[in-house]
Amino acid sequence: MERKRREGNTERKRGIKRRERKGQREERQIEMKKEKEETSIQTEQTFPFSLVSMGNLIRVLTRDLDSSGYARPSDPERHTWEQVKLVLEEGQTVLEQLQTYRGAGEEIRQAIQRPNVEKLQKKAWAAVVPLVEKLHAFYEFSQKLESSLLLLLDVLACAEAPPTQQLEQKQALAQQFAHILHFTLRFDELKMTTPAIQNDFSYYRRTISRMKINKLTGESQNEVNNEVANRMSLFYACSTPMLKTLSDATNKFVSENPDVPLQNTTDCLSTMASVCKVMLETPEYRSRFSSEETVLFCLRVMVGVIILFDHVHPQGAFVKTSNIDIKGCIRLLKEQSPNSVEGLLNALRYTTKHLNDETTPKQIKNMLQKN
Repeated sequence: MERKRREGNTERKRGIKRRERKGQREERQIEMKKEKEETSIQTEQTFPFSLVSMGNLIRVLTRDLDSSGYARPSDPERHTWEQVKLVLEEGQTVLEQLQTYRGAGEEIRQAIQRPNVEKLQKKAWAAVVPLVEKLHAFYEFSQKLESSLLLLLDVLACAEAPPTQQLEQKQALAQQFAHILHFTLRFDELKMTTPAIQNDFSYYRRTISRMKINKLTGESQNEVNNEVANRMSLFYACSTPMLKTLSDATNKFVSENPDVPLQNTTDCLSTMASVCKVMLETPEYRSRFSSEETVLFCLRVMVGVIILFDHVHPQGAFVKTSNIDIKGCIRLLKEQSPNSVEGLLNALRYTTKHLNDETTPKQIKNMLQKN
């Protein structure tokens, strides 16, 4: 009898657990259905244009959906397009140099360990100077990138036409805007995985200071003068320096153009974010991508415009009233290979302005928490 009683209790407990699990599954299904409906509603609100318009924007913002690769500018756009084109071409060289950046860690280590060995000091200095020249070139390029972004915003956000229409009509410039964001996220991803950059520059600055104290060199002999070196220090101290440059530039555009409605800028950014999200989560569009690099291109553009939106919109990108389906964007990122998108998730975690605001829903904060 006692044995049967215990078995009965065990079976009842198992039944209770089964019902609990079933209830949890049903609750989760209801929650997923609700989220899907919310996403659908939000997509309709942020995407009030036809499938033809969407298809045109998708073709504009991606690189390899047709044989031409790049949209051609109209005559009124050509001057701006040519200026930005030169900067984007230089950007490819910058990325190649950053990818192959190795640093002078070993030479610096030996010089620090044996400070009285003049040969090692000269060897470290000879190794660091050309690297700092390269870092200086990267910093100067960030100023060119800022100018290019301002040029494009001046065209894409200043017109009276709706942002969707502007992006369609100014296809060549919209594509360049996307390429600037792609470059920016890629540069910052590489910079975050290259600690030698800050080590080399710190050693350079310490050595310059020591040389000045010992009167071994003059300001005119320095590859980088002190004022520029200070600005470079601030630039490289940031985990995502190019994103910060573009965020500051977008804020600068808004503040220096009070006659341009803020909504023009935010609508332009939210539209691009929505286009990227839809093209990535819709099999019909995603099947056209010929490489994984195109997927990453779209993800970087999506994250880039979210961050810019968050910096210029008073309430940011994370509030429920935002024109960006932020939950859908984060979910899309987390569905990708972790190795390929961790840098993008970190960009949302650490370079946005409003993520930690009280108005940001707890669910979004939880989605962006590190596992």
